[in-house]
Amino acid sequence: MTSNQPINLLLGWPTPALHPDRSLHSAATVVLADNETSTPALRYGPQLGREALRQGVASWLTDIYRPTSGDIASSRVGISGGASVNLTNILLRFSDPIYTRRVWMIEPTYFMACPMIEDAGLTGKLRGVPEDEEGLDIEFLRNAISKADADGDSEAKPIKNYPKLFRHIIYAVPTFSNPSGKIMSLCRREELVRLAREYDALVITDDVYDALSWPTDETASLESVGPLPPRIVDIDRALTGGSEWGNSVSNGSFSKIIAPGMRVGWFEGTPKFVENMGKVSGGCIGHFSSSLISQMITTGEFTKHIENVLIPTYRKRYNAMVAAINKYLVPLGVKLNAGSSYQSSEDSAKIAGGYFLYITFPDAFPSADALATWAKTTQALTIAPGSIFTVRGDEGSDRRSHKTFGRGARLSWAWNEEDVIVEGIQRLALVVQDALDGKVQQDEAGAQTFLAAMARIDIATTA
Repeated sequence: MTSNQPINLLLGWPTPALHPDRSLHSAATVVLADNETSTPALRYGPQLGREALRQGVASWLTDIYRPTSGDIASSRVGISGGASVNLTNILLRFSDPIYTRRVWMIEPTYFMACPMIEDAGLTGKLRGVPEDEEGLDIEFLRNAISKADADGDSEAKPIKNYPKLFRHIIYAVPTFSNPSGKIMSLCRREELVRLAREYDALVITDDVYDALSWPTDETASLESVGPLPPRIVDIDRALTGGSEWGNSVSNGSFSKIIAPGMRVGWFEGTPKFVENMGKVSGGCIGHFSSSLISQMITTGEFTKHIENVLIPTYRKRYNAMVAAINKYLVPLGVKLNAGSSYQSSEDSAKIAGGYFLYITFPDAFPSADALATWAKTTQALTIAPGSIFTVRGDEGSDRRSHKTFGRGARLSWAWNEEDVIVEGIQRLALVVQDALDGKVQQDEAGAQTFLAAMARIDIATTA
């Protein structure tokens, strides 16, 4: 790569070379081989998705999470059009613009979640909750919810006549968070479920990166990792005293582990919750794509792709990025914010994974917006500055960002190969050195112009 070629460390996309083209081609050949298999794949599918895929997903989730409450039944799983589409669908079904008091989002938050939540009629109700080393400031959330309930109109009548509406919504990415990359501790997860039950809240978790995990130790084997961290929905099922609706839903997607263009995901909740999500017309979204994925799961190509292609590739890229940050950025005062580590037992390895990590620039530097603008204009390098991860419409989140996550940036290893990642970090080191030398100007107008352009081009096409 020559120094004048652009490098994008913002994109949260899998590299096209990682798409399982051959497996999908084989699956399509089988599905379209004759009328017996093609006809059901090309019709309107069942509202909750084809039963074979629901069973396949349930079995796969059981294998990778090993939930203490037992195997996951297919009645707990529904098929969706992807995590983004399904987030809106969950809100349309279980929240109400009048009855639902607040939507609580862990900050820094996934930037595209804010407009999707607003599209569900919840504009003005979004509030940020600070992230700590364990993934969530639970006392901040408790106090904020309690205050919102005390200040609200307890007699407010919903405009929807649905069987279940929640008073509060909590949005989180507990494992390999987007954007911070942190893992919420087991203690925080349990506390969050109990809080959700106490305040009639639905915890919506984007569990889209969980399967992409590996040991932080480069020399450790994958077998040393142990089971994945239990999801919020696993804890909700395991703790006694839950309702038939539950207080959590796991939102999954094949975009990160097969290809974004498939537009297929899944969700898991109580059977009652899942049943209610299926009360729509028109059949399952992405039914044909889901037929191909179902075939991949049946043949074992799905798990082979994750274990033999994705994890080894992303592990190398992650290690390359961390090593480059420690070599080129940390000596200049940049901090790598990893949060508390997770290991399933004392004998298992600590894990890393997902797509992202987060760095923080020194306090004396110009804003991260200015640094991102400088990186783009002088080094042809695109990074995601912390300001885009504030909770939209929340003045408190904006105010907190100036002293915390807003002074940092999200970096992704998913899109580029190792040599490009290392060169990108080297270019970022040049930007940081320019800041140390006083060359980076705090041009707010220029930064805002850059951010607006990035929103139109990069962010709008990034998952």
